[in-house]
Amino acid sequence: MKNINKFILIIISIISVVCHTSFADENPPYIYVLGVAQDAGYPQTACYQEHCMSGWENPLLRRGAVSLGLISPNDKKKYMFEATPNFPEQLYQLEKEAPSSQYTFDGIFLTHAHIGHYTGLMFLGHESAGASDIPVYAMPRMRRYLEKNGPWQQLVKYQNIVLKTLQHQSSVLLGQVKITPFLVPHRDEYSETVGFRIDGPNKSALFIPDINKWSQWETKLVDAIKSVDYALIDAAFYADGELPGRDMSKIPHPFVVETMQVLNNIPKTEKNKVWFIHMNHTNPLLQLNSNESKFVQSQGFNIAIEGIKLNL
Repeated sequence: MKNINKFILIIISIISVVCHTSFADENPPYIYVLGVAQDAGYPQTACYQEHCMSGWENPLLRRGAVSLGLISPNDKKKYMFEATPNFPEQLYQLEKEAPSSQYTFDGIFLTHAHIGHYTGLMFLGHESAGASDIPVYAMPRMRRYLEKNGPWQQLVKYQNIVLKTLQHQSSVLLGQVKITPFLVPHRDEYSETVGFRIDGPNKSALFIPDINKWSQWETKLVDAIKSVDYALIDAAFYADGELPGRDMSKIPHPFVVETMQVLNNIPKTEKNKVWFIHMNHTNPLLQLNSNESKFVQSQGFNIAIEGIKLNL
């Protein structure tokens, strides 16, 4: 009798595991792209050149600053990466995708203290949403910057946000998802700069919206891409000469053409993991019908657009 009961318990356990795995596979967490432009968005303030005018004249062509949603159906949680100047619209898009009636908004992850990546926090303040205890994950310098400088310190004082300290290569577990920040070289006037590795139960992603030239990073880009399923990486500028009158060698971003050259010899299956994101208003990749966009895609790479979903 004891052996029969033991056998029944084993069978029940197996069924439970199989059902749980099946359920998890049917409802994986996923990345939801909310914004793809460089910090100032598209079209950019005071830009009235031809490449910007289509955006001013047609609201449907406007693009928000780089931001990702992270949605976990099994955990009933949702998150954002970056709090951009387009935060109200991006939060609304996240709300449509994962309604607050079903999902708890459980945190914002920040990469660094440049305007397109954290200033949207202001919309959580008492003049706007009047939010309560929204977790904001930030590296130590980024945390101190928010704590000691107005108006951000008011968000902390009024408990609109609750700061959570991140550490280089130290993971944060969020139910089915693991988030790991890692330092990258960039202009660090007010804070350090990080990228994020996002691991789900089935797949993983890199998010590196800002970085200096790839040669300055201690990790080889080829190796980083091989280690994940998706790589959403800095594509601020397409090529040298994009900003007339500027010495672009002094601008700390890899050009898209440089990134493609670095990745030239990897298989097309590896190239297909790459999603170019964080595009300046001058970058022709913002126009999906441009010759440059067609060329990039012909080489096996992807160009991020709002609404893309990447299962984890």
